[in-house]
Amino acid sequence: MPLYKFIAKDATGKKFTGEVEAVDENALVKILQQERLTPIEVRSKSNQNGISLAILKIGKGVSTSEVVNFTRQLSTMVSAGLPLTDALLILQKQTKSNNFARILGEVVSDVEGGLSLSQALAKHNNVFGIVYIKLIEAGETGGVLDKVLSKLAQSLEKEREFKSKTRGAFIYPAIVVTVMIVVMILMMIFVIPKLTGLYSQIGTQLPLPTRVLIATSNILRGFWWLLIIFVVGAVYALKVFSKTEAGAKIISKFVLALPIWGKIRKTLILAEFTRTLGLLIGTGIPIISALKVVRDILSSPAYQEGIDKAISSVERGSPLYRPLTSDPNFPPIISQMVRVGEETGKMDEVLGRLSLYFEGESENSIRNLTTALEPIILVILGLGVGILVLSIILPIYNLTSQF
Repeated sequence: MPLYKFIAKDATGKKFTGEVEAVDENALVKILQQERLTPIEVRSKSNQNGISLAILKIGKGVSTSEVVNFTRQLSTMVSAGLPLTDALLILQKQTKSNNFARILGEVVSDVEGGLSLSQALAKHNNVFGIVYIKLIEAGETGGVLDKVLSKLAQSLEKEREFKSKTRGAFIYPAIVVTVMIVVMILMMIFVIPKLTGLYSQIGTQLPLPTRVLIATSNILRGFWWLLIIFVVGAVYALKVFSKTEAGAKIISKFVLALPIWGKIRKTLILAEFTRTLGLLIGTGIPIISALKVVRDILSSPAYQEGIDKAISSVERGSPLYRPLTSDPNFPPIISQMVRVGEETGKMDEVLGRLSLYFEGESENSIRNLTTALEPIILVILGLGVGILVLSIILPIYNLTSQF
């Protein structure tokens, strides 16, 4: 069997590294889960570049839309009384993705072999995710798999719609900035060198903007390979640094401290926190177990530390709202609403409303940001074109003024 290297963490957040023989990546993930470890990165020893679990999800060729459609259709079939294996077989034949059909085929085989649906899906947690599997497990335990699947499908659809709106808001600014950069680079590489030969024949001292423009063009043309190496090296170093515990904390604090994007990032995290926690609690999962799952899916060390403190506090018998009140990363509205949810016994409904509130706040903030970015980008574009034109025309103007 091939040898794999892995990076994983336990429930406390402590990281572990090691080497294990396994049939494939999915088998290794199952081994780690049996040891109560959450895999972060898995790579074959022959592949030194490494493959993160997020990349594996893409590499498997299973999109979020396929998982959402599968969940919705499975919920409908199970609610109609169709046996689980029959429903899975029908969905396997209907899917247009060969990879997803293969995965569903393995799930069907495992279920027919005696495994529960959650156990079968756990072998493919890089596709379905830990929250998905935990919810299915809760539905099977409580005998309400159809209701859980329905809630899960609704949550996935809302999450997909929310992420689609978030990404779509940045498409126009990204296209404008990309085109602007490409045009500037082409000007520097192909246009400015031709003007340089013309200016050299003038024989007079060139204006400062023109000299800066020519120097920039010479650097791009002569040392483009060095710039590429620098950019790639900087991105790789930042990626490696972000995977370390200290690096992840520093980058997370830096991002959260940014004037505009930091607020948006906090709101996105809070929306994910409230939506996922409400969904888990609503299916009957104990609050401590739910908090541990939420902690593992959040990407911000600052919020992970806050949830760790909340878990310790709840384990000692304290209500959840108290540790959230003392944590500055959680705004007062969360602790106040959680307190209402705990006192009324409607925690899942309260958290669901909170998630809608934070999603709305995120959409408004992103919409305002992109609306403000459009004129800013146009102003920067205008200034860039103005400086470029000025640098080109100034030598010619100086020459004509001498006559």
